[in-house]
Amino acid sequence: MRPVMAAALMLGLLDSGAAQAATKPVVGEMAPDFELTLIDGSKVSLAELKGQVVLLNFWATWCVPCRKELPTLDSYYGLQKKHGLKVFAITTEGSVPVAQLKQLFAAMHIPSAKRIKGPYGPLTGVPTNFVIDRSGKLRYAKSGAFELDDLNALLVPLLNEQPPA
Repeated sequence: MRPVMAAALMLGLLDSGAAQAATKPVVGEMAPDFELTLIDGSKVSLAELKGQVVLLNFWATWCVPCRKELPTLDSYYGLQKKHGLKVFAITTEGSVPVAQLKQLFAAMHIPSAKRIKGPYGPLTGVPTNFVIDRSGKLRYAKSGAFELDDLNALLVPLLNEQPPA
């Protein structure tokens, strides 16, 4: 029963109308647009992030691998943001009020989102990560937690690429 409830919670935060209307993300193709609503209410779209490497991380408070991965992503972002990395933590936990998560989000450097419009979301579970390169191409889309070596192997080559003209 718990996996069914968790899936329902994850899907509840996604804008299903936008997700169905948009093209599904496919690794190697241009990433479909998205619009994040951050915890502070501001909005960010993929178009605004052109020229940067973008990592979308879907996580949940009940997910043990997520709780291990999030501090690693936060530290990595702190070191690599000056090189053009943008990381967004998107909570899939619908049962925890945002007010309870604000203290956690305030301690992190990663911008946190409470909602996403677009065809993105957890694939087979959480954590799920999507990586979009500087030109807007989807380069990675998988469920499973990143370790530091994984982040370096995937992101350093993308961060070394020149931004599009």
